[in-house]
Amino acid sequence: MITVQDLSFAYAGTTTPAVKNLSFEIEKGEIFGFLGPSGAGKSTTQKILNGLLQGYKGHIHIFGQELSSWGSDYYEKIGVSFELPNHYLKLTAVENLSYFSALYSGSTQSPSTLLKMVDLEADANTLVSQFSKGMKNRLSVARALLHNPELIFMDEPTAGLDPVNARRIKNIIRTQKENGRTVFLTTHDMNVANELCDRVAFIIDGEIKLIDSPRALRLRHSEPMVRVEFQSNGHLEQEEFLLEKIGENGRFLELLNSKGIQTIHTQEATLEDIFIEVTGRGLA
Repeated sequence: MITVQDLSFAYAGTTTPAVKNLSFEIEKGEIFGFLGPSGAGKSTTQKILNGLLQGYKGHIHIFGQELSSWGSDYYEKIGVSFELPNHYLKLTAVENLSYFSALYSGSTQSPSTLLKMVDLEADANTLVSQFSKGMKNRLSVARALLHNPELIFMDEPTAGLDPVNARRIKNIIRTQKENGRTVFLTTHDMNVANELCDRVAFIIDGEIKLIDSPRALRLRHSEPMVRVEFQSNGHLEQEEFLLEKIGENGRFLELLNSKGIQTIHTQEATLEDIFIEVTGRGLA
């Protein structure tokens, strides 16, 4: 779906590139995550790929065609949900979607269907100026899906959302994948990436440090240990055991047969742990 080779870009008036020699591929039907702290180059890369920033160096092929050769028909095939919502504040939610629907030459979904999908049905006729940031973000997701795009760019799609609505948006993203669509997701929320992404790229200071699946990264960077928490003489204690031949470990079996076990956990690294280990930087 997307092939990027040696992509570099510098904003006007700056000497340090915002992205440096990025190379990666995204397969059709994949949820691909770009992970990194603010200022790492995530949004810049996404803006280049969706055509908002030009003057880049390198090669970008999307839908098998060089990005620079696409015309306005490119926007019939992609959807974009921005980190900072950019709606018409003096229009209602349904008026916003109706307006943008009229810009596409192909068929679109009905505004009411999309507003129901993002749980804004009751606010369809409310001016968007009265929306919270989270409501505006949900409306952005609905707008990105108006024309059933094959490729969807999402920048921090769960930012500002409560747990219920964050879960709703994550389920919508999963549904897009199930329907064969490709999602390019930028986020600094490692939990979102871990739940949704088939592969992730760690980006810091405009450079990709690592690309792999979340599962492969966790397995590679985790300790092959099991931690057991148990009650002993009225106190909570814990012991760790190597996973190798754990079924033959007498002490582990002794604890399993006791009545005091409270939890058993593998010592699995989180994506945030791995990001810090690989890049030497946090996500703040």
